[in-house]
This record gives sequence, C-alpha cells and structure tokens, in this order.
Amino acid sequence: MQWTTDPSHSHLDFAVKHMGISTVRGRFKTFTGTFETNDQQALARVTVTADAASVDTGEPKRDDHLRSTDFLDAAKYPQIKFESDAITANGTGYVVSGTLTIHGQTKPLSFDVEVTKAIKDPYGKTRAAASGRGKLNRKDWGLNWNKAMELGGWMVGEEVQFSFDLEAIAAEPAKVG
Repeated sequence: MQWTTDPSHSHLDFAVKHMGISTVRGRFKTFTGTFETNDQQALARVTVTADAASVDTGEPKRDDHLRSTDFLDAAKYPQIKFESDAITANGTGYVVSGTLTIHGQTKPLSFDVEVTKAIKDPYGKTRAAASGRGKLNRKDWGLNWNKAMELGGWMVGEEVQFSFDLEAIAAEPAKVG
C-alpha cells in the first residue's frame, strides 16, 4: 500500500550544539514523504524530501546563514533527500537504512522508527504514523563551516540529532468497473 505524509500533522526536526553549551533546534517547514507497506502491513520503503530553503530555527539571520554556501547552499542544492534501501524489523519498530543526500553528497544513514497501527479517520481515510530519531555528522556531507572559540571549542557542533513525527494517509484503492 502507498502512503503520503500529511504536512499539517507532521514534523521534521533537528538539533545542534551551539558553542558547546546550548542546543539550537530547528525544522524543515516544507517536506514530502512517501511510504510503502507490504501485504503484511510491514514498512517496506521510505522516501522523504525536504526543501533546503525551508529551514527554520526561529532566527532569520541564522536561517539565512544555514541556507548560504557555508552550510546547505540551498540555491545550488534545493533538496535534501532520504531513500531507504533496507528496512529491518527490530522489536516494536524498524531500523531503516538508506542514503541521505545533502549539499550534493550522498552517504549511507540508518535510524530507528516506530510505526502505529493504521486507523480510519472520521472522514473515511486510512491513516498511520511513524516516529523516529537518529544522528549524523554534518561534516560527512560537506557542511564544514565553523569558528574556533577563544577559550577552546567550536561555534557549531558536528553532530546533528534529528527526529520526526510523520502522519501519513493511505492512497485510495483503485476503483474497478
């Protein structure tokens, strides 16, 4: 079965250490996701594409810097894309493995996902949700900008933690006749 994310009920978030003392959180405001489940309703395929220019940390100057050539270079690389190539059941959830493309570089990435059982909403649509989290090193994707701090350490942490809550709607079955 094919599923598509419902953007009004979904989030794609990230967090990075700032100056080694605090955490800056942000999100991508514009993204799409498609999923496939097999005949046993197990997760079989995942694709998520985010608009790099939609990065939002709540601070316009920082967001402009993240869109610039120092980081995402959103003008040259407008999309951030994850495509699964293996999904393994893991207790109550899954380990999703695939490739993530950021800043024109494609690298492997794996993360944990939990999926809810499907339900029928009050409007007759079938819905399910997935929640997950993982981490990556931004330098692996060429996001190298940083500044040394006077007393040691760096302005921006290398590790990026990400999380998501995605609600999806099943494609309507084809009508016969």
